[in-house]
Amino acid sequence: MTEPATTPQHGGTIPARPGHRGVADTAPGLRGVADAAPGLRDVTDAAPGLRDVTHPVPGPRRGDVEHETTTVGRSVIPGAGPAPRPTERATLRLRGTEADEPPRYAPEWLRLREPADAAARSHDLLDPLRIRLAVPPRRADGLVVHDIGCGTGSMGRWLAPRLDGAQHWVLHDRDPYLLHFAAVASPRSAADGSHVTVETRRGDVARLTPDALAGASLVTASALLDVLTREEVGTLAAACAGAGCPALLTLSVAGRVELTAPHPMDEEITEAFNAHQRRGGLLGPDAVTVTAEAFAEHGATVRLNPSPWRLGPGQAALTEQWLRGWVGAAVEERPELAERADRYLAERLAACAAGELRAVVHHSDLLALCRPADGDA
Repeated sequence: MTEPATTPQHGGTIPARPGHRGVADTAPGLRGVADAAPGLRDVTDAAPGLRDVTHPVPGPRRGDVEHETTTVGRSVIPGAGPAPRPTERATLRLRGTEADEPPRYAPEWLRLREPADAAARSHDLLDPLRIRLAVPPRRADGLVVHDIGCGTGSMGRWLAPRLDGAQHWVLHDRDPYLLHFAAVASPRSAADGSHVTVETRRGDVARLTPDALAGASLVTASALLDVLTREEVGTLAAACAGAGCPALLTLSVAGRVELTAPHPMDEEITEAFNAHQRRGGLLGPDAVTVTAEAFAEHGATVRLNPSPWRLGPGQAALTEQWLRGWVGAAVEERPELAERADRYLAERLAACAAGELRAVVHHSDLLALCRPADGDA
């Protein structure tokens, strides 16, 4: 992992999205971040395309199936719908040389989904995690938690206040723009009032090694595994096992959706979406099974729990964006569905706007209890 940096904490609230000017001119309270985190001097260089997220995400590259006049693909926040390039991963790879490439995940999308994520994560995995974290030897200066693919830091905002003791969070992501949001909105205190500190590191999960996790108490990630390959999951499992630290990996897509009332196209859309998730060798809905096997091969004890989104009238904005992205990805995978999918989406959006739609979007949480590095049970 590369480019460590530290950024002042503001305590749990994601700042407003900067506009087209430099960070120091646009985001109150964020002055000086360019000095603390190199590469953040101009947020539009780090995250082009975020000036107006109400514009459509660029359409699919194969099959000219989306137009501004259609329902599918319109007004999708980056991250809710298909990426401009189907095989491009989310927030893990270091940004390349193409400065005009829009980010896959916008802070607006991550902020919109955060309450649903927090409600969905499995609390039943926390007790075994706490028991493991209490096993000696415990660092005198508290827990060191590495959050991989941290996005805007929602995992830390959820987990840090649920663990006792001083904590130092190391936030990993490939996108400096998201790292900035994660750092300034990180929590300040643990469950017992102990201090929480953060640092940020730009990097790629494929480069994660036991040395990078030296001294780690815990590795976390959220909504990450399904956008990794089998090789990358193997790298992650090997790094955690080599460092002897547990891993709490939440909110991986399970490939199942329940909508009320049922519709004849539900199954077709689900199957096409799942196929889209597997593009480029990504694991998609197979991620939890593959990850559990990878950790088990290293001798870890693995526990799985469901963590579904339960969406209703109180989550209408999230449901709308999720629907657009879900159907849009299915159409990108199977362009022949476009005409019927447009009508399907219009019906679902109308039901959502009327407060009549309920959706259960299935995810899974995984806790891997790796053997301590000293070999003790």
